[in-house]
Amino acid sequence: MKFIMSLLAVAALSLVTSAFAQEESPAATPADSPAENPSTTIEEKPSTTISAEEPKAQKKEEKAALKKEEPATQKEQSAASKKAAAVTTAAPAPGKKMSTNAALKDMENRFAMAIGKHDAASIDAMVAEDYVGVTSKNKMESRRSMMSQLKGDKDTYTSNKNEKLDVRAFGKDVAVVVGMYREKGTGKDGKAFDRNFRFTDTWMSRNGKWQLIASQVALVAGK
Repeated sequence: MKFIMSLLAVAALSLVTSAFAQEESPAATPADSPAENPSTTIEEKPSTTISAEEPKAQKKEEKAALKKEEPATQKEQSAASKKAAAVTTAAPAPGKKMSTNAALKDMENRFAMAIGKHDAASIDAMVAEDYVGVTSKNKMESRRSMMSQLKGDKDTYTSNKNEKLDVRAFGKDVAVVVGMYREKGTGKDGKAFDRNFRFTDTWMSRNGKWQLIASQVALVAGK
């Protein structure tokens, strides 16, 4: 009987010890649970790389664009050059300031040279549309009749020049030039000539350009 009671006592003691141990055992923390600890992943963005060939490609495109623009630029420069060459000889070069006296003497001399070269275009640029004059043959002439005579001139000139030019200004826009003109050469009939003329030319400045508006020519001596 005592043995049975001892066994029961040992069994009871084991149960009490087991229960006490379970009560003191700590509960599992959320950190110990693999299900409740989500993994943290970091997404890596693809690195942006610049190809070493891109700048070369851009330079090629820029050079190609420049080459396309070059012909147009050359055409514009060519057109500008032709336009500058077509500027009439009636006005001094841009930026070149000349006195009235010097400007008109220069124009009279260019007028004489144009006669010798049969350069009707240069004379046409100097004569006003409303020009009126008297020729060495005592005939009235207009701009149209003057240009017609110059274009029909068949004489060959060996020399022609102005002499003793005298400029008289009347205000800023009107001036009178008096002088002598001498020409030598051969006529269309093959005969030599040596002629001297005295002339009076009236010039007027219009829009910054001197124009011949009237003239009178007299034959002094000739053969």
